[in-house]
Amino acid sequence: MNLRSTALLVISLGGTFAASAAEPQVVPLWPDGAPGSAARRTEPEKVTGTNVSNIHHPSLLVYLPPPAESTGCAVVVAPGGGHARLAIHHEGYNVGTWLARHGIAAFILKYRLAKDDATPAGAPQPYTVDRDSLADAHRALRLVRARASEWRVNPAAVGIIGFSAGGEVALVAALHAPLPPQGRPDAIDSQKARPDFYGLIYPGGLSRTDLALTKEAPPVFLTAGYADRPNISEGLAEFYLKTKRAGATAEPHIFAGAGHGFGVRETNRGPQAEWLARFHEWLAERKFLAAARAR
Repeated sequence: MNLRSTALLVISLGGTFAASAAEPQVVPLWPDGAPGSAARRTEPEKVTGTNVSNIHHPSLLVYLPPPAESTGCAVVVAPGGGHARLAIHHEGYNVGTWLARHGIAAFILKYRLAKDDATPAGAPQPYTVDRDSLADAHRALRLVRARASEWRVNPAAVGIIGFSAGGEVALVAALHAPLPPQGRPDAIDSQKARPDFYGLIYPGGLSRTDLALTKEAPPVFLTAGYADRPNISEGLAEFYLKTKRAGATAEPHIFAGAGHGFGVRETNRGPQAEWLARFHEWLAERKFLAAARAR
């Protein structure tokens, strides 16, 4: 994808947008291609409007704060799109820009899709959530920790958030045991794969019963719209209760005036437009932000 063709937006706490002067660095998760996908790594991504699919060379788009403003916190961001595509603007670029503007290193994850809309109709899908999307998420977390010094990141403050289908990716990254390294293991594979925190933003996958939710689970930030479909709006409330009963830490935010897919948009209105500010406050309260920037 040609990043120069996209509008990179800067968002302040008040919600004002302005053009960004710099483009994010693109870092492949595996330089020679993901295990099982290396033969397809040179295929171009499919770009339709603000969506991206046909992802066979998973990567991170790196948004770093100015060094003097860095909190040391890092967030891997998994956009949604029904596992068929990535809604890369309002659940990717805009989120990364906001986080970097507020001292948090952000890494937008282009992960392999289990229902990729670029796969011809009737052809088998080559990827699954629990094998390939999960491997990409865990590799992303390991990669951020492996380059923590370069990116001014505290390796004990590395988390993941996901939107909609990307919320399921974040969920399995937090609660699924890491898969054995595929292909030839390298130094990155020696890093911890589990996030230190995770955020589920109007997420899918909440009804799953195969994930180990225990008191050792990382703390989780939860948000959705009251008007979202019941499996998400009610499912989020049920997941909060399940997390609390397991003895883990969770903070839920359900916005009365919101439905699905609000993400980070210039047109957002109402309290749901400030969900990232609430997330920032939560990170500060949980001591994931350096004191100099916490507020």
